[in-house]
Parts: sequence; structure tokens; C-alpha cells
Amino acid sequence: MTDLMFKSEIQDLIRDTYRHLSDDRPARLLQTYRDEDLALLPGEAVAWSFGTDDPVSAAELQPGEHVVDLGCGAGIDAILAAHRVGPEGQVTGVDLLPEMCRRARRHAAAAGLPNVTFVEGEIEALPLPDASADVVVSNGVISLSARKARVFREALRVLRPGGRICVSDMTLEEEQLPQEVMLHPAAWAG
Repeated sequence: MTDLMFKSEIQDLIRDTYRHLSDDRPARLLQTYRDEDLALLPGEAVAWSFGTDDPVSAAELQPGEHVVDLGCGAGIDAILAAHRVGPEGQVTGVDLLPEMCRRARRHAAAAGLPNVTFVEGEIEALPLPDASADVVVSNGVISLSARKARVFREALRVLRPGGRICVSDMTLEEEQLPQEVMLHPAAWAG
């Protein structure tokens, strides 16, 4: 029911939530990233982290791979992935918000990485060709979608045969939220 009922309202709330964040927010403590990885990131990028873990390390990326980062935000995981796949690899970050894509491009340029691009798009309808990626990563974003099954179908569509997916996100373990919470659009905005 939430798939169709609140899709545009959820996306509007997500846009408003992330669009109105201040550029001068204090940096968050990123306990899930290794110090040597944090050293590869521009300071402003670190301040814009909203992830839940480190899917790039868990994905065990190899030089030359093409990686897609779903909901790339300000580009932290895309930048780290670009370092791991090296100049012969490619990383494509996809984000709903043009503001985040612009910010991610700025961060990648500051990190000196020509092998990473950022495109505006929905993770439920990726603007990427079939079988174009070796790895799909996502960090704290799929939980924001009301159409999670479609997100995974899209991830599988863009993966090459033998490709892999590495996701870090928040989930409920045992109890479901009350119906009034599940149906309230603000619960989906992150």
C-alpha cells in the first residue's frame, strides 16, 4: 500500500530533509570507517556522511571493477570505491537529489578522482544500462524507499553475471512498527 500511496510524498520529504541541511554542520564521528580510509576523503565530505556502515570495505572491490553506489549522497562511499578500483575502474554514484550529486562531484574533484561520476536518478529506476556493473553498494539508503523489492530488481538488472551486491542499512529485527507509524510519510524521510 505504501508503494503507490506515498511514493511522491516520501520523495518530497527526503528532498526537503537533505536539501535543508547546513553546509557548516559539524563532522560526524564515522566509527565504521578505517582511519586510513577517512584520510582519503575531503573534510567536507566527511561532514556529510549519513551512512550506517562501510559497505565498500565489505564488498572487497578489485582493481578495474565498475561499481554503482545507490543513494550516493555527498560521495563518501563512491570516493572510497574509486580509490579501491583504481584508475582502470569506474564508479557511478546515483542520487535522487541534484544538490547531493553536485556536492559529490565537488568532493570527488577535491580528491583528484577522474574515475567517478554522479548522476541524478531514482534507485527504483536506475538511469544505467543493463549488465553494466560488477558491484552495487548502498549505505543507509534502501530503507528510505517504499519499493525495496524494485530497488533490488534494479540492482540485479545493472549487475553483470557474477556481480555482487553489498548493502548496509537499518532494519527492524522482530517487531513491526504500528500501522499509524508505517503509514506516516515522515517515517520514511530518514
